[in-house]
Amino acid sequence: MLRPPRAIALTAALAGVLAVSACGQSSQPAGGGAGGVTSPSASTQPGSTMASTHNDADVAFATDMVPHHAQAVEMAELALTQATSAEVKKLATEIKAAQDPEIQAMSGWLKSWGKPVPSTMAGHGMGSMGSSESGMMSSQEMDDLGKASGTGFDTMWLEMMIRHHRGAVAMAQTELGSGSSAEAKRLAQDIVDAQNKEIAEMTALLGTLKK
Repeated sequence: MLRPPRAIALTAALAGVLAVSACGQSSQPAGGGAGGVTSPSASTQPGSTMASTHNDADVAFATDMVPHHAQAVEMAELALTQATSAEVKKLATEIKAAQDPEIQAMSGWLKSWGKPVPSTMAGHGMGSMGSSESGMMSSQEMDDLGKASGTGFDTMWLEMMIRHHRGAVAMAQTELGSGSSAEAKRLAQDIVDAQNKEIAEMTALLGTLKK
């Protein structure tokens, strides 16, 4: 299976995080913005690591985006077994391939920043953020999706994933405006670019299914 470029980049980023963790404490001094900690984190350059200043917005972005991505992966896995449209299955494959390594990279950043990593096992909820704000599906919506089949599933999945992606784009735009970690902001821009493109593809596909 071909992996999207951002999935490849995030795999390299994760390798950087693991390399930093293995080396123990950073020799860089503390400092920086709100929450002002200089900590080791992943570089998007393969085989390299770097110390990166991060702030509270970066922590919030990674903390909220991990379970958000986890739910998208859960939805993608449902599509791989229940969708009837080849296009939906292709999108699901691409989403899973991109977001799995992004979850690992963001989890690595949180660990390197000394912050708790949220569970990826409970994709139905996301802390204090409401589903209308983040695009997250409720438990009932996920249950309904799991019970759907045929074209009805494809249509429901596209509608839900469009909303989910819009929530992710909004979260990423907040990070771009408020974050200080270069790595986190690069990922946020990747999310904006990739998911806006996928929203356009899904919107067009949804239109063909509803004809």
